[in-house]
Amino acid sequence: MATRKPKVIVTRKLPDAVETRLRELFDTELNIEDRPMGPEDLIDAVGRAEVLVSTITDRLDSRVLTRAGEGLKLIANFGAGVDNIDVATANARGIIVTNTPGVLTEDTADMTMALILASARRVVEGSAVIQSGDFHGWSPTWMMGRRIWGKRLGIVGMGRIGQAVARRAAAFGLQIHYHNRKPVSPRIEEELSATYWESLDQMLARMDVISVNCPHTPGTYHLLSARRLKLLQPHAIIVNTARGEIIDEAALANALARGEIAGAGLDVFEHEPAVNPKLLKLPNVVLLPHMGSATVEGRIDMGEKVIVNIKTFMDGHRPPDRVIPSML
Repeated sequence: MATRKPKVIVTRKLPDAVETRLRELFDTELNIEDRPMGPEDLIDAVGRAEVLVSTITDRLDSRVLTRAGEGLKLIANFGAGVDNIDVATANARGIIVTNTPGVLTEDTADMTMALILASARRVVEGSAVIQSGDFHGWSPTWMMGRRIWGKRLGIVGMGRIGQAVARRAAAFGLQIHYHNRKPVSPRIEEELSATYWESLDQMLARMDVISVNCPHTPGTYHLLSARRLKLLQPHAIIVNTARGEIIDEAALANALARGEIAGAGLDVFEHEPAVNPKLLKLPNVVLLPHMGSATVEGRIDMGEKVIVNIKTFMDGHRPPDRVIPSML
């Protein structure tokens, strides 16, 4: 006798291999057109699904979740961050939330280093000169950037990704500093030769490069506020591959335009997909379209974690990547 397959609704287009496996295992409804779902679409989906496979573009707030049908028991988020989901409301309604931690660590750390190098060495500006046909030969004082060897890197958030960034940065000769809710273990600190700063303000004022690698939570919203951005040295570079809401984007754009900060490399934005118009006009900013984790391998690994979480839950066990509200 065939086992009944649970109704799974996927909100965005996923890699073909992932979608195929989802269809094999479950009664899966795919989003072939890859059209982002608005509130009414999401309300319809949570009303019909037993499992919702969501992504960062889905705002699963209390308005949506309070309309969920009794059949919805699991939201398997395709992504590590769950700031798009009201986890507390979901749990109150008996809906388990899972995510996909760990699999994006190396890809995001790679992109962080790419943005540090691109910002310090003016890579995008140089490429634009070549593309426009304005390169007329080498000059001793033209297109000078900043050396990163021997500089101080301040990492905001020393979790998996922060530590992966630290390992890469050390190989480039950067001195590692970090701010976190609490220090990492002595073993990790020793391995990374990392200096802990309990005071974020004190760390920011002393660093040459700042890398934002903490999650977006109510406590980290505008963590890098206008006041804190003013603490940065004029030659400092700030890189963000975490979430746009962690930085006051308007204040950052103003500081960059006034030369109060030397440069920035941003893969995320406060009001995605919108980007502050001031940032678009600045030559000292490298802007990427939220592609820090966009590797073939990473996306497939994310899909495999989603499938494991669904399968484990449907087999009556605790999914390995359950998100608890107290963790946020």
